[in-house]
Amino acid sequence: MVKPSQRREMAIVVVQVSQLSIRAACVTFSLSESCYRYQPKQSSENDAIADWLIRLTNNQRNWGFGFGLCYLYLRNVQHFQWNHQRVDRIYRELALNLRMKPKKRLVRSKPQALAVPEQMNEGWSMDFMHDQ
Repeated sequence: MVKPSQRREMAIVVVQVSQLSIRAACVTFSLSESCYRYQPKQSSENDAIADWLIRLTNNQRNWGFGFGLCYLYLRNVQHFQWNHQRVDRIYRELALNLRMKPKKRLVRSKPQALAVPEQMNEGWSMDFMHDQ
């Protein structure tokens, strides 16, 4: 599965190298012409968000994006109006994800052996059924 941004880059290379028309390249790579002509806006805010996230994760090592602590701090304490999806995207791009700790296995003592009845009718069990 190829992302639209990667298809756009491939179409640009094909147009420049093989002198193919933009329309033909877009049809070849299943890309709309508006996507081909799109110029992403690299915002300086992304650098500010990245800087804040790096500082937060260095100071608070157990803060991650799973519970939203980084985002909630930026939103509620610092009063930034950044979208949580944008902050999450930059967080993932910086590879700041917390390590998932494996669950500890409980060590159980050896279970007792089942009691074997000595004679008939010494052990009983009940089975509950419910009909409607």
